Amino acid sequence: MKQKGKLTDTERKLIGEWHGKGISNKECARRLSREPSTIGRELKRNCFHTEIGQTIYEPLHAQGLADERKERAWGAKLPLKNEQIFKYVMRHLRKGWSPEQISGRLRKQDHPGEKDWSIDPETIYQYIYAKKSRSKRLWELLRRGQKRRRKKNGRKAQRVRIPDRVSIHDRPQEVAERKVFGHWEGDSIVGKGHQSGLHTSYERVSSLTRIWPMARVDSESSIQAQKRIFEVYPQGARKTTTLDNGKEHVRHTELKIELGIQSYFADAYKSCQRGGNENANLWIRYYFPKGTDFSTLTLQDIQDVEWELNNRPRRRLNYKTPDEVFSFHLKGLQS
Repeated sequence: MKQKGKLTDTERKLIGEWHGKGISNKECARRLSREPSTIGRELKRNCFHTEIGQTIYEPLHAQGLADERKERAWGAKLPLKNEQIFKYVMRHLRKGWSPEQISGRLRKQDHPGEKDWSIDPETIYQYIYAKKSRSKRLWELLRRGQKRRRKKNGRKAQRVRIPDRVSIHDRPQEVAERKVFGHWEGDSIVGKGHQSGLHTSYERVSSLTRIWPMARVDSESSIQAQKRIFEVYPQGARKTTTLDNGKEHVRHTELKIELGIQSYFADAYKSCQRGGNENANLWIRYYFPKGTDFSTLTLQDIQDVEWELNNRPRRRLNYKTPDEVFSFHLKGLQS
């Protein structure tokens, strides 16, 4: 006998799992004792489209939309000031934006000076963690996906001897001030079993992040990844890079010889000296959690995440995106 009534949270989770495996709507309906039209309508109403053209059915997202419709049907007042802001906030939370990024983008870029469009990030956090919002589990949309916020802990550096190592304390003052374009920070993210990994480079003025896969986290893979990242840019966009003391960076002098990039090294156990890069790595872990086997990812998978990171507004950039700021400076070098 076919079931009637609204789909439950459990049913939506099963639909998400089966849909992701390519199981047909008809078969999903049979397993749930539902009409095929119910499954088709659910997918049509509650899928969302990413900025890179993907169509995704995500059960948490679908349940949230269903709850919104339920609130409107009861004549309940939408939270977060008004309906247009509520929709904007929910849409961008599902893209991985933080409450601060959402608030700042509205205030500084999308709707500057419009009081009806202003909202404080703390208001968004309060809604996410409010008792009435618990069933929506909105905290899972935040970068850390946790009910409580935790302090950041840097990864300990390895004690290795790096030939021709130049300390961060010998780095030009202009690098620390973030006023001159073309100075980078670099690091590695280690994958499952300490085998494959990613090299990440972060430009300090624009906050642009570049990511390149490494078959192994060793000196050969690391130097090749950095060359692939930097070789596409003119000299003015690749002046220095500041690295940690990992053994994969022992061949850093090749960057100077081949590309004119001077490498500097942070103090041991001082990840805060490369704070921008460390923060970028935390965001990358949002997409690729610890235990990810990076050898199973395609270059397109990695570039999709890179695109998402570089097209989010940043408070430090007056809520412009890293891509916008980097492109501005790059054009300045070419003019």
